Amino acid sequence: MSKQCIAMLLAGGQGSRLYALTQDVAKPGVPFGGKYRIIDFPLSNCANSGIDTVGVLTQYRPLQLNSYIGSGQPWDLDVDDGGVYILPPYQTAGEKGSWFTGTANAIYQNISFMEGFEPENVLILSGDHIYKMDYADMLKEHLSHNAALTIAVQQVSMEEATRLGIMSCGDNGYINEFEEKPAHPKSDLASMGIYIFNWKKLRDYLIADENDPKSSKDFGKNIIPNMLAAGEKLWPYRFNGYWRDVGTITSLWDANMDMLSTTLINLYDPSWPIYSRSPICPPHYTGEGSSIVHSIISEGCEIFGRVENSVLSPSVKVGRNASVLYSVLMPGAVVEDGATVEYAIVGENTVIHKNAHVGAEPDGSEKWGVATCGPNIEIREGAAVPAAAMIYTGEEV
Repeated sequence: MSKQCIAMLLAGGQGSRLYALTQDVAKPGVPFGGKYRIIDFPLSNCANSGIDTVGVLTQYRPLQLNSYIGSGQPWDLDVDDGGVYILPPYQTAGEKGSWFTGTANAIYQNISFMEGFEPENVLILSGDHIYKMDYADMLKEHLSHNAALTIAVQQVSMEEATRLGIMSCGDNGYINEFEEKPAHPKSDLASMGIYIFNWKKLRDYLIADENDPKSSKDFGKNIIPNMLAAGEKLWPYRFNGYWRDVGTITSLWDANMDMLSTTLINLYDPSWPIYSRSPICPPHYTGEGSSIVHSIISEGCEIFGRVENSVLSPSVKVGRNASVLYSVLMPGAVVEDGATVEYAIVGENTVIHKNAHVGAEPDGSEKWGVATCGPNIEIREGAAVPAAAMIYTGEEV
């Protein structure tokens, strides 16, 4: 069963910088944009790009993510000659198994899976990015330039470049230098963490890297520099569309707010739909006296109060005289009568009781930030949760 290109989706990250939101779920499984979860974006990109074989590498808190992906049917990936496969770390008889110790090690541990499809090329993806990309276009460039590795890159500011992996290119257009988080970047081309490898080359470098006791088993720190040092052809695929890594509370909130603009990322484009496993809910309902302005309201919501510039996931309830402003409410969240939620992220099934206040408007101070409540929390009646607060499941507020 030979494939021109299969995908390997790294979805095992703990997402520690999302704090309370990833207590019980891996980062790719965090709800996003009303009706989605973060992992819907790379899975939908695969389906829309014609890549029908996807291995999903899970590790941290995989149960909810495994259940969500299931057979891959919502993304049209339940095909007979491919499909979506959940690939956790495993141990075979006589071998000492281990958790994935780095991005390269995670792929190395699944060499036998990839060999079963005899791929010509392997697409490596991260499960925590929000973007729409046609991987078929990237594959065409990869093949036309006879590259051992093609890396998706995007231009960033020089300030941002100090926090990312930065590529420099020679006169022939190929990558000739890679720097991880350089203090003085030589280029503004940042790696997006999206790679297409020639399979035979990838296999050789993975095996060599695994046998190197000094390696940290990472693509950016080890595999890419080793390929450059060996004189391999590395090509940059320049991507000009919307892309955001949602690895922090602020970036997750920003990206949700971006969903309110069709000029940044258009979720209404019928030629490139973002698929999801949607819950079965009744239509949303707006009661007498409600007010909704510039917001995403998902199915099953019941709105009796004021909602502005916010993203509401399925089955959210907003009570009478309650206000939700510049906030993200995840599935099943409840804002009771008279409560206010502003500049905040509220986790799944969390209840903001009557007259409580969560979050605050930006005041320009360094201490300001997005207030965050994890899932299954109850904020007591009349309580105040300040800006930048982080409330974990099990805490009493």
